[in-house]
Amino acid sequence: MLLRRDRALIAVLIMLDVAFHAGRTGTVSAADIAERAGLARRGIEPLLQTLSRSSLLESVRGPRGGYHLGRPRRDISVAEIVATVVNTDAESDDGPSGDLFGKVIDPFWSEQEEGLVAKLRELTLDDLVRRAEAAGLRKPLTEPISFSI
Repeated sequence: MLLRRDRALIAVLIMLDVAFHAGRTGTVSAADIAERAGLARRGIEPLLQTLSRSSLLESVRGPRGGYHLGRPRRDISVAEIVATVVNTDAESDDGPSGDLFGKVIDPFWSEQEEGLVAKLRELTLDDLVRRAEAAGLRKPLTEPISFSI
């Protein structure tokens, strides 16, 4: 099972891939997302299902099916994506315990997490797409151009 942090990062990557390559009008397949991310399709399918159930993504069936955003990218915060996939993880009682953890590490970690969540609330998919474009990434053509004589 993926660690919570890994699940969150992969979910954000999936959402960014869909926002960048499909937006709300086109679709991208799970296989294409997995290939671009360097991940196994089987490994991202549970996350795709979770994101679809939460209406962050919409699933489209059929020959041109795949996934597209459930809402405009400017209306989807990174914090919402993270919360969606992290909240589906079962809490485990197998974690650390003891005085050092309970009185130092856990409170410290909670403080840091609160600050991070506040920053993630301000960041939207639209911001990430703009960062991708500023980094020089370009969307591929949706259909290859073919010429015949």
